[in-house]
Amino acid sequence: MKRIHTTLALAAGLAFAGSAMAWQDGYYSRGRDVGYDWATVVDVDPIVESNRRPVSRDVCYDEPVDRYVPGYTARRDSTGSTLLGAVIGGALGNQVGKGDGRKAATIAGALIGGSIGHDRARRDGGYYETSGYYETDYRTRCRTQTEYRGSDEVVGYDVTYRYEGRTYHTTMDHHPGNRLRVRVDSDVTPAE
Repeated sequence: MKRIHTTLALAAGLAFAGSAMAWQDGYYSRGRDVGYDWATVVDVDPIVESNRRPVSRDVCYDEPVDRYVPGYTARRDSTGSTLLGAVIGGALGNQVGKGDGRKAATIAGALIGGSIGHDRARRDGGYYETSGYYETDYRTRCRTQTEYRGSDEVVGYDVTYRYEGRTYHTTMDHHPGNRLRVRVDSDVTPAE
């Protein structure tokens, strides 16, 4: 009889010890409904959200532009031709006249010669032109340039973890490290 009691006590002790070891340090035993354990983190990928906004600004620069400046037309000075004609006409009138008529012939020759010289100067190119030329001006040109400014921000983490040979995925708001505390029931989920 002592043997039966010892065997029953030993069997009860083993059952109790196995149950206590199954829950020791949060370890889950498949015979229970809910438990906690640690899973190994296999991969962590940051979830990055880009906060960029367009910023427009005017970019201005000076652009060289060639401009044609036309020549100008000017009236020639006919003073030289008029004077030359007057001198020649006066000399001729002086040779034609005699006595008191010589003075009158000289004056008349000078007037007629000056008039002829003046008319001739106007008819034969009384105007002249200069040739045009190019000069460089600078004009300011502006265009709108758009750049995108901002920053990238980590808003979470895609976590891959392994528990008892199976691989699981979850999204977390912080980096879990090398291991992850999990809640084990009908499914394995992060306990945090």
